[in-house]
Amino acid sequence: MSLLNIGMSGLNAAQGSLSVLSNNIANANTAGYSRQQTTQSANANNQYGGVFIGSGTTLADVRRVYNEYLDTAYQNSTSLNSDAKAYLDQVSAVDKTLSDKTTGMSAVLSSFFAAVQTASASPNDTSARQILLTNAQTLTNRFNAISSQLSQQKETINSQLTSMSDQVNQLTSSIASLNKQIAQVQGSSNTTPANLLDSRAEAVRSLNELIGVTATEKNGVFSVSTGSGQSLVLGDQSSSISAVPSNSDTSQYTIQLNAPGGTTLDLGNVISGGSIGGLLRYRSDALMPAINDLGRIALVTADALNSQLGQGLDLNGEFGASMFTDINNAASVALRSQAAQGNLGDGALGVTIKDSSQLTNFDYKVSFNDGANLNKVTVLRSDGKAMGTYDLSATPPPVIDGFTLAVKTGTNVQAGDSFKVSPTANGAKEIGTILTDPSKIAFAAPLQGEAGKTNQGTGTFTPPTLTVPLDIQGGADTAQLRTGIEHSMPVTMVFAKPAADGTQAYTLSNAQGDPIGSGSIVPGQTNKISISVPMRDASGTLLSPAKNFSFDTTVGGSPANGDSTSFSFNASGKSDNRNAQALLNLQTKATVGLAADGSGGTSLVGANSKLVSTVGAKAAAATTDTTATNALLTANKNARNSVSQVNLDEEAGDMIKFQQYYTASSQIIKAAQETFSTLINSL
Repeated sequence: MSLLNIGMSGLNAAQGSLSVLSNNIANANTAGYSRQQTTQSANANNQYGGVFIGSGTTLADVRRVYNEYLDTAYQNSTSLNSDAKAYLDQVSAVDKTLSDKTTGMSAVLSSFFAAVQTASASPNDTSARQILLTNAQTLTNRFNAISSQLSQQKETINSQLTSMSDQVNQLTSSIASLNKQIAQVQGSSNTTPANLLDSRAEAVRSLNELIGVTATEKNGVFSVSTGSGQSLVLGDQSSSISAVPSNSDTSQYTIQLNAPGGTTLDLGNVISGGSIGGLLRYRSDALMPAINDLGRIALVTADALNSQLGQGLDLNGEFGASMFTDINNAASVALRSQAAQGNLGDGALGVTIKDSSQLTNFDYKVSFNDGANLNKVTVLRSDGKAMGTYDLSATPPPVIDGFTLAVKTGTNVQAGDSFKVSPTANGAKEIGTILTDPSKIAFAAPLQGEAGKTNQGTGTFTPPTLTVPLDIQGGADTAQLRTGIEHSMPVTMVFAKPAADGTQAYTLSNAQGDPIGSGSIVPGQTNKISISVPMRDASGTLLSPAKNFSFDTTVGGSPANGDSTSFSFNASGKSDNRNAQALLNLQTKATVGLAADGSGGTSLVGANSKLVSTVGAKAAAATTDTTATNALLTANKNARNSVSQVNLDEEAGDMIKFQQYYTASSQIIKAAQETFSTLINSL
């Protein structure tokens, strides 16, 4: 090899290295760009006499500075951080809504019960009653407003899932295209297309921002799949995803994989990581439980207050009317269930709240799996608890966590049909104030007791209370009972002389003086007595067939012989606030989340506080999670960049080196030219 060719090889190598170095500098801020380095190899030695002399150098390759392990860690932490950020962005908004005194429920609940307390102190004050109605309207408006915000967030998530699915499809299509280009380049030249590899790696990283994926390389080609193994990219082929209404709940979008051949697969329950995973996790973990919990509080508020108002009398001496909408109106009963897409029958389920205090914040899947008996259903709660099998034809219908189920008349179910039941989801949306007349607020108790004016003993009694509370939504039965209470009184209790065995008998008689019962007490002790009263209609005639109602009282002390107590309908109880006090007690009474045996539970205020603290705890945990994943992402990014990122200081040093290399190679060429000229001139 001539001296000239050796110099030219060095010159070309230096020029190539300077070009690669310049490209590095130009792409210092290009996302996903990996620094490139040149590698040289020595040309073959030529023998001259007894020695071997080199023939120069060759630019062997342009190597991509890349560490697969560090890049994979960077990809994974990108997915985790995007998931955490998406969750935090959403839950922070809900936390602020529920906890802020201007937007949450705490302040309006306190104001409502404060108005009850004020009105209770002056039960015949119409202005205080009007203020109470105003606070009731404010209370329901706040329930409606928060429900609307939470529902809007659910719709926003649906929209975001749609947009992000389109972005995922663009990236998977791009990765598949890059796989094809890379395979073609490598197959034709046996070289590494560094820029294409960088573009593919950056596309996978961008994909991880949207959805958690795993990329595996074989023969230079990436295969991309979700964390649970569903393939998104295989070679130069990609599968698309789409956001579609869920089969079980069309109001919630799920992610569907559209595989080649028309096969579809629901990925909603298996996707994790990325913004999509964070949104799905937030919806199931925080949003829907919050919607259900808020709805449960609204249902219990309406039901408990309405029920208590039904136990009292208003300023007109009439039994109390409902202040809030009926929780079991036809529209509400229908909206609590949704038939799964693909059901064979046209059946629809009605969901009736029987005991609001036992409601949970879960959803339920009701399945008709017994083809031999379509009245039997299996119920699975959304927390995974199998509730068991129930017969819908049973009388009375079975109560499941406070609600009952019934197939709507005129519809039919078939074996395999299923329904999503959400007893509380719409509670906050549907609550409303319907009472407008302040005089119809029932503050007085329906019964009163009065000791005989000639009593000589020390006997005492507690005000009478109905043994079985009135069902304000009981229809004709309740109307009949109210009439009976009003027209079957008074009832007089007369005590006899204490007996030798330490007991003291009493007799009961109606308004006509006819005996209706008897019993005995132990003087000096607390004696609970239930009194059964034959019911009469508005004309005073005994009902046929006979019906009774009962009330309770407690007798204490030692009544004297002939002492009496008269129990009567409280027709003139305008200043009576006993039922108002019972309304006020609902502020602290356990009415939410009771067990079937009546144990446990919390108050309306306590339930709201628990909701606020639960969402707040999830927001705090999300903040911590985001901080941790961001730190991990930063560390992994820095680790990856320490290997692959362009270092301008290092490149500047290399530039001087290759400039000198180029200059030295040019001197070799110059020396070769001068030598050649000397030879020519010597001839």
